[in-house]
Amino acid sequence: MLPWNADEIGRYPWYAVPDLLGNLIAVIFVTATSTLFNTAGVEVAVDREANLERELNVTGLANMLSGAFGGYTGCISISRSVLNFNTGASGRLSGLTVAAISALMLVFAPMLLGYMPKFVLGGLLIYLGADQFHKWIVQSRRRLSFTEYLSLLAIIVIIVQWGFIAGILIGVVIGCTTFALSAARIDSIKYSFDGSEYRSSLDRSRDDQAVLAAHGGKIQGLNLQSYLFFGSANRLYQHVKALLARHPECRYLVFDFKLVTGIDSSAAYSFAQIKRTAQDRGIKLVLVHLAPAAEKALRSSEFISKEVAIVPELDHALEWCENEIITQHQGLEQEEANLRDWFAQILGSEDDTSELIGRCERLEVDAGETIVNAGDAAESMHFILDGRVGIMVPADQGGVTRVRSLGRYTTIGEMGLVSHAPRSATIQAEVASILYVLSARQFETIKSENPALGQKLLTYFVTVMAERLTFANRTIAVLRR
Repeated sequence: MLPWNADEIGRYPWYAVPDLLGNLIAVIFVTATSTLFNTAGVEVAVDREANLERELNVTGLANMLSGAFGGYTGCISISRSVLNFNTGASGRLSGLTVAAISALMLVFAPMLLGYMPKFVLGGLLIYLGADQFHKWIVQSRRRLSFTEYLSLLAIIVIIVQWGFIAGILIGVVIGCTTFALSAARIDSIKYSFDGSEYRSSLDRSRDDQAVLAAHGGKIQGLNLQSYLFFGSANRLYQHVKALLARHPECRYLVFDFKLVTGIDSSAAYSFAQIKRTAQDRGIKLVLVHLAPAAEKALRSSEFISKEVAIVPELDHALEWCENEIITQHQGLEQEEANLRDWFAQILGSEDDTSELIGRCERLEVDAGETIVNAGDAAESMHFILDGRVGIMVPADQGGVTRVRSLGRYTTIGEMGLVSHAPRSATIQAEVASILYVLSARQFETIKSENPALGQKLLTYFVTVMAERLTFANRTIAVLRR
């Protein structure tokens, strides 16, 4: 026969279940959390490791059985567990003994509970409540920070004012917020370095070491740590901006993710801001020790692209950056040697060559890039050291026509520098080119401070214009045949 008949089930107040559902969920949450905390406390007290999964399973099963028979929920008790352990009851027999005595008393002598004075039970409840209140208000002040203690007081007030469920929910929100603020204060950068003080393990020649000592500041590295989320990642972005402001020479920015435990989506977008800042300054980003999960998060924000290098190890990343710097420096040395030889042929003097190089400004342009536009003021001339540029004039139907192309070791714009007339044509790079620009202001300074050099430049300009005029006359003569 079933313990409940149909009439009894029908009289059960099912309408109260929705109102109790929140309390049930809160009790489950508190019981599970208390089990975890109390188990950890028992582990510390008895210096033994516990099986958390087994403890949670046993507590859950015990509470299900207790609820089915009208009992109360419970969890692990630190005080009773430590008391049993200190008296030598370290096995399951002590718990089974307590359960057996309680069951026997309920089955064979339940009337004994009726002889228990009510003031004893009331006193016990008052004692338990006062003890819990003392732990919350007094003892917790010594072990909690000021912020955590205020959060605890707020949760107590909320429970008293609005109930247990509201206290639990708002307490979870307060806890998450406090954790986020605390984690945001943790510096996401363990240490920083540059290529002049921290290098790869590759042994290099003295010349290469000298280059890295002089130009190692172009490599800036950051060793990251902890979990990166919106708070810490934004601080990282601000740090990177300040770093690049202090080191404008930086061309390689290395991020080492070896100590990073994770990245959320908001942090990934902060890295996208870092990428935009780096691209504006012509900086190459290099990522090291990037975990698959972190790589996925950064790819979702479009931070990782072909412009961003991913290298497995920091040593290999530094070696690659160092090789790039050495190659670039060697190229600049060869470029300067070629420029010096060319100017020496024009001027015939080492001193004049050095001064003219010092007066010029290096300009690197890509294919298709416009150098000057027709109609602009003639404020400079260009020495074409490498590459090729074209002189473009307007054509029919809105197009342009190339009337002349100039290659390496030629000049352009010298007529405007002398006559100060506006540009008569547009100058455009046909291939990637390297030019050295002599401004009108620098040219006037040369003429006033070093008249001999100014005269040599004027003689060179006249010679170039005469050669071009001779070429034009020959072309006209051919066309008239």
